[in-house]
Amino acid sequence: MANCSFCGHMIEKGTGKMFIKTDGKILYFCSTKCEKNLLKLKRKPREHKWTKMSRDERGKKD
Repeated sequence: MANCSFCGHMIEKGTGKMFIKTDGKILYFCSTKCEKNLLKLKRKPREHKWTKMSRDERGKKD
């Protein structure tokens, strides 16, 4: 099981999407919301309250 590259949530087996960049880095996404935020809109996960990275940074529990 993999974690989403943007929000950090666990991706259940048989769901989600895997994206391979031209440099060989593999990115996993749980939804199109996460995929668009990272790839198309080039947003940083730390700046969004709903991501795991942001919650960890602010000291909130999941």
